[in-house]
Amino acid sequence: MAKSRKRFTALLGLVLCCSLTVESMTVRAGSLDDLKGGLSAVLNPGASSSTEIMNATATALNLNLSVEEEQESTLVMANVKNALNVRCDAGEDADRVGKLYKDCGGTILERRDGWTKLQSGNIVGWASDEYLLFGEDALALANDVGKMIATVDTEALRVRREPSTEASILGNLPRGEIVEVLDESEDGWVCVDYEGEDGWVSAAYVSMDFLIDAGETMEEIKAREEAEREAKRHVNYGQYTTDADTMLLLAALIYCEAGGESYEGQVAVGAVVMNRVRSSAYPDSIHGVIYASGQFTPAMSGKVNKVYESGNIKESCIRAAEEAISGVSNVGDLTHFRRNNGREGLVIGNHVFY
Repeated sequence: MAKSRKRFTALLGLVLCCSLTVESMTVRAGSLDDLKGGLSAVLNPGASSSTEIMNATATALNLNLSVEEEQESTLVMANVKNALNVRCDAGEDADRVGKLYKDCGGTILERRDGWTKLQSGNIVGWASDEYLLFGEDALALANDVGKMIATVDTEALRVRREPSTEASILGNLPRGEIVEVLDESEDGWVCVDYEGEDGWVSAAYVSMDFLIDAGETMEEIKAREEAEREAKRHVNYGQYTTDADTMLLLAALIYCEAGGESYEGQVAVGAVVMNRVRSSAYPDSIHGVIYASGQFTPAMSGKVNKVYESGNIKESCIRAAEEAISGVSNVGDLTHFRRNNGREGLVIGNHVFY
């Protein structure tokens, strides 16, 4: 995964290093209590090759591809621990139009007097340069926190254990399924994360996109918080067998993320979810954590829902969910994991936790 993402980022770096007259922007740091996740943005949907990805991403980011004497990146990344306010004008007294969270990015529209006007997701507003990263620093962070994904473009796509039509079949992916890309080095094939295992799919039947988190407008924040309150209301009124349903939802996520991992790895994924529930930086319910924008690819693609509704979940994943809900954690208080790409952290099976 590191290889494919770094190769893409090298291309993205070339795109981002395009001529653009940059002016100014405004933002103020938000409080920890206001932080409730972020909205992810797929920057270049539909691209199927590295060149197309580079061009489509440039288009999505409103980048100028002409090369002039002074080259300047239009990428900007949030440089905060929690969140910062994006405002309608370049000043701390201006009304808020949204929030950027840790590791969120956007496009520079204008800069002046220590403020930057940016676009991130549906947000267009100003933020203080004090809380932003530019140029190589922004690109390095985007490379670290962003990820390449593949969307299935055919009715049923076979996932093989090796990059060959003669290799055994690991499983099948339906149209519209979104999976994380691990490697693109084999001509005509893409290595993807298939339920915690390495699987190979034909590149001809997937669209490649680079995913990076974006901010939320104040309207989006309000809608999300209202949905979370509604979910809590149903739990409080006991309209569902809440404990059993919540446990199975977590088990479904564990199955999608680590179904092919050891039991220890499955418990670790469940523990990450529960650590987020206990953290003030994330939604305070299992449902809210799992469906927070841009956090878990299987939830974003709808696969978690399908597995949950089918009830076809490995017994080990159900036991792992029960353990995690009971308070067991084999990853301490860590709140993130991804495929092991050499990143520093606690390695369990094919995942690194940090």
